[in-house]
Amino acid sequence: MLTVQHLRKSYGGVQALKDLSFSAAPGQTIGLLGPNGSGKSTTINMLTGLIRPTAGTVSWRGIDIHAQLSGYQATLGYVPEEPRLYAYLTAPEYLRLVGGLRDIDDGVLERRIDRYLELFGLDSDRYAPLSSFSKGMRQKVLISAALLHDPAVVVFDEPCSGLDVASTLMLRSVVRALAEAGKVIVYSSHVLDMVEKVCSDVIILHHGTVVAQDSVSRLRELAQAASLEAVFAQLAVDDNVEATGRAIAAVGTSC
Repeated sequence: MLTVQHLRKSYGGVQALKDLSFSAAPGQTIGLLGPNGSGKSTTINMLTGLIRPTAGTVSWRGIDIHAQLSGYQATLGYVPEEPRLYAYLTAPEYLRLVGGLRDIDDGVLERRIDRYLELFGLDSDRYAPLSSFSKGMRQKVLISAALLHDPAVVVFDEPCSGLDVASTLMLRSVVRALAEAGKVIVYSSHVLDMVEKVCSDVIILHHGTVVAQDSVSRLRELAQAASLEAVFAQLAVDDNVEATGRAIAAVGTSC
């Protein structure tokens, strides 16, 4: 069980996250939504142990992750928003590096690398440096690296970034299969349709505050909305996006 209790984070006098609590059991996928500046990235960084909270705790199996950080991170798979990789390495070389750090047996590691490259359609590029990869190809390498050691907790931060439609549909299937296998999943994204389809529960943040937290169906019912997008628009969008969009389109002809 991943448990978050009264999590807060301040930078100087600015509160990036004010009070977040939730728990995620094996097989559960928690969606994390919010506009830019809402506190999503800060939350992800605390869930992965990259930064310490100002107050509150993140616990794994009843123990504060910072009391067992290396052990916790050994069970964690993390797909960051930005695909920053060692550009001079090939995909297999990068995955071998990750696998070595994860202490995966060499034979097992090579079989898993070959399988990921095959399934993600990267096998023909196995000898090319990552510097030649598109953003979507790099994202596939990051997803492979996150799953390489069969983690118990998987954190996805904008995992669809750069992926084409077919790869996005494949990722949807991956997330569902991971949940069925009993993984704890936290999925942060701006792609609301994807979140609606893969997440059992959703947390919506706005200006560092939780403005909604429930199952997708319950949130739609409470907001009397037909989709998660409509719920999000009600709770976390300050502007009239339709009017603003039309005004932006008209600038070139009106000024």
